[in-house]
Amino acid sequence: MPEDTTRGPLPDTNQNTSHNAKQNADDHAQQAPRADKHQALAAALLPLVGGAGNLTSVAHCMTRLRLGIRDRALVQDDALKAVPGVMGVVEDDTYQIVLGPGTVARVAPEFERLAEEARAAAAPASQAGESPTTAAHEAAAAPSTAPRKVTSAADLAAHGAALKARQKAKNATPAKLFLRRIANIFVPLIPALIGCGIVAGINGLLTNLGWLPDLVPALAAVAAGFMSLIAVFVGFHTAREFGGTPVLGGAVAAVIVFPGVAHISAFGRPLTPGQGGVLGALAAALLAVQVEKRCRKLVPQALDVLVTPTLTVLLTGLVTVFGLMYVAGEISAAFATFADQLLAHGGALAGFVLGGLFLPLVMLGLHQALIPLHTTLIEQQGYTVLLPILAMAGAGQVGAALAVYLRLPRNGSLRTTIKSALPAGFLGVGEPLIYGVSLPLGRPFITACLGGAFGGGFLGLAHQLGDTVGSTAIGPSGWALFPLVKGNHGIGVTAAVYALGLLVGYLAGFLATYFFGFSKQMRRDLNADPDAPADACAAPPTQPDDSPPDKAPVSA
Repeated sequence: MPEDTTRGPLPDTNQNTSHNAKQNADDHAQQAPRADKHQALAAALLPLVGGAGNLTSVAHCMTRLRLGIRDRALVQDDALKAVPGVMGVVEDDTYQIVLGPGTVARVAPEFERLAEEARAAAAPASQAGESPTTAAHEAAAAPSTAPRKVTSAADLAAHGAALKARQKAKNATPAKLFLRRIANIFVPLIPALIGCGIVAGINGLLTNLGWLPDLVPALAAVAAGFMSLIAVFVGFHTAREFGGTPVLGGAVAAVIVFPGVAHISAFGRPLTPGQGGVLGALAAALLAVQVEKRCRKLVPQALDVLVTPTLTVLLTGLVTVFGLMYVAGEISAAFATFADQLLAHGGALAGFVLGGLFLPLVMLGLHQALIPLHTTLIEQQGYTVLLPILAMAGAGQVGAALAVYLRLPRNGSLRTTIKSALPAGFLGVGEPLIYGVSLPLGRPFITACLGGAFGGGFLGLAHQLGDTVGSTAIGPSGWALFPLVKGNHGIGVTAAVYALGLLVGYLAGFLATYFFGFSKQMRRDLNADPDAPADACAAPPTQPDDSPPDKAPVSA
């Protein structure tokens, strides 16, 4: 276990790690009694990720603090998981600390401020030839001599992290890395999509009830304003993600939403403002980055400030108007038609497959690559019919975790983990349950996928029978999706169908895990208190058992 440079070496035991992490948070709170809980949480996290010198970037999405890590060995995973307020950690293209919606938006600025202060304080030492992370590097190399247990929540979490690391290495292909970069473009847009989606839902409710008629047009403007210009934001973030000038990416994408394109024809047809949507903006900005980079190499430095931006906007803008808008518009329309036809004719089978396969995508961190598709559907139809079906995967995960909780009544460590992660799971944040419970256990992960499949199948069948359930924005799932649901009927009917889908997912995940989630050997290994003395957990076997004691959990 890496060493905490502010406290000395930490023994590699679950009990001491948890104690020191909590004590660290308490010490920060005592040192700054006027600081709020978000400041205290940020102060507790910073040393556990190796300090400010170990960070290359700090960002956040709706639920996670996303950190660029210089030396992975300095990050204390177990200690981070033990900090009150941390729901789990996920290692992907960035190191992600799951804090939950609302909390992360308040903790991230405090974390950045503390990191900047730490860097400023470390500057004199660095100038004097001292390395602020030398002690941490030495601690990372310190061997651990503590005995390893195999039935505790900490061991399962470590096993889950190892599984994810191996899977990530296998899936680090250029195509999948490209999809992750595409997802990074849309993650900063999620808060606005959620806010505008909820405002649109409120506006629709007021319209249906006939209340506050003078306020309805204003709410419509607030809800639709961002969506009408979302192409500009996509172009801006695309250029930034792929190494171009962000404002140039936004400039070429702005052509798509400019009203004047209505006077232009491409491929024998007049264009319409917004044609091509986010897919067109994405393609235009990617092209702009390539044009800009080529110009930087060819244009003399003295003329670069004038020539490069001009050529980038001119060439990319013309290609966008006379090609990309039309092509992207046709692709967007075809995709919307395909999604409708898939559910209209595939019904329960299509929903079953979509709901069952989504949890592995979440495990791999590839689920965010679907954001452009959801956004396209929202542009085309006003809501995405795919998101509620895919959200059923989280319901299956919750049901599976509840079954694990009941099937292992004597494993207090694992039951504590489940109790702490379930609230986030109900709100659609499933990573703590995935990496801390179901994935390292093996079989419960498969049965959780079955729960999501049955929930998705129910919503697919409802769509086929004429009760469409969609979401006006992307981001939340679980109970957090209720304010965003929209369909072809009133909000009451749509919310009721979605609630029934959740119940089906919970029940199917629970039953599949309860009856098929454990082998006899797994129950013998896991259904014991890892912190109790060995003789206290021992029970005389009722039949000969040749399996070795303390066998690690085996994935199905």
